Parts: sequence; structure tokens; C-alpha cells
Amino acid sequence: MADYDYKAGKQRLEEILDNDMEVVEQDKLPNDDDFTFTNGYYSWVSAIFVDMRDSTELCADEDKEKLAKVFRSFSSEIIEILRDDEKLREIGIRGDCVYAVYTSPLKTDIYECADKCFYVNTFMKMLNRLLKQHSLPEIKVGIGLSSAQELVVKAGRKGVGINSKIWIGKAVTRACHYANYGNKDGNPAIVFGSCSYNNMIDQLIKNDPDKNPKEWFTYHKDEGEGDYYTANIIKTGFDNWISSGMKID
Repeated sequence: MADYDYKAGKQRLEEILDNDMEVVEQDKLPNDDDFTFTNGYYSWVSAIFVDMRDSTELCADEDKEKLAKVFRSFSSEIIEILRDDEKLREIGIRGDCVYAVYTSPLKTDIYECADKCFYVNTFMKMLNRLLKQHSLPEIKVGIGLSSAQELVVKAGRKGVGINSKIWIGKAVTRACHYANYGNKDGNPAIVFGSCSYNNMIDQLIKNDPDKNPKEWFTYHKDEGEGDYYTANIIKTGFDNWISSGMKID
């Protein structure tokens, strides 16, 4: 391995610390092209994390082909559900967790993120049915959604090919923690932070005026991570198709 050039490192650090940093405050987070190494944006974002439960026990299985099929089928299709959105700003995989971050300046944007969570929750029923048919282990997930104003800056430097964004705030970190609460300690799969819940519940009520969607959620008080709501909501049409045998015309 090549030695770390700490003298060059000191110069790079001083360049970052001495230069002016423009922070633009606006509701909508721009696309990657608008980010530079001398600016940042403070905008409304929503993050979704889908975290597999008990993956450590699953990985103890020595059948590598079986493990590869389970992890690939889970992660690949979750990405398909989360990625098709013009408001998407980042998507990726961290270990056994798939995550996505969206710009969400409007209540309707947060509702669309919530709807993706409902699709993921229903998808898990389809995935587990197919895993069972193929004699593979079934899995559970926690699905976390959090919304907040977040400071976003670009990391790395020109010429190195790594230009990741740093998410500074509560949305991304809390979504990760909320996903860890799902399908654990008696909780259902879906866990929404209070900001996400408060900004999407009116639309959910509007979609089902003959029902009371507020009854589908359980409120939890948490001074550490912020109050949150749990639920086990599914997409009815999707679920009916699964129950009827998942036939493809």
C-alpha cells in the first residue's frame, strides 16, 4: 500500500477550511450537477431505509448459492421500487439495508415516499411466498421513513472520482434507526417519523374517506429519536394479486 501523503493532506484540509462555503437554503434539493465542492444546500428531504431482520443468522448458513439468491432478490427488487422517481437524489445499499433519499418540498412528495413504503411492505409478502416455493428461507424487514430539512454537501475532491453527498441532519439518520425498530419488539414493519406522518396522513385520509387511516397507526413517544408511528399498511390491489396466485397473463 502506498504511504499516505500527510503533508498534501494538510494542504487539502486548509483549502477546505479557508475557502468560503456557500449554503443555499431552498425547499427543493437540486440535482447532482448543481453541487460543487464550495457549496451546500439546506433543503427538505425524506429518506427511506429497508433493513433486513436477523441477517446475521441467515449469513451463518454455509450454502452460499442460497444466500446469494435471497440477498440479491431482496435488494434488487427493493431498488426497483425505490428508484423510479424524478425526486430521487441518492440510492444505495449498506450491508443488508437498501436506502433512498428524495427531495420532498411538498406534502405530496412525502406522501409518495410513504406510498413506496406501503409497496415495499406488500412486496415482502410476494418475495416470501416465492422464497418458500423455492425452498429458501423467508425474511422480514423494517421499513423506516423520516423527513426533515437537511444540510447536504458534496464530499471528495476533483479528480478522484468519488463525489458522494453528506447528509447532515435528522432525516437520513432517523430513517435508518426507525427501520431498525420495524418488525422488532412487537412492532409491525413500517415506522414513520412524526414529521413524515403529519405531512402525509391527510392525503391517506383523502384516499380512503370511508375509513379512518389514523387507526392504522400506533403512536410511540421517543425523546431520543423523536416520536414515531408504526403500521402494517399494504397495497390492496397488489395484495389481492398475491393472494390469488400471482398469475401473469
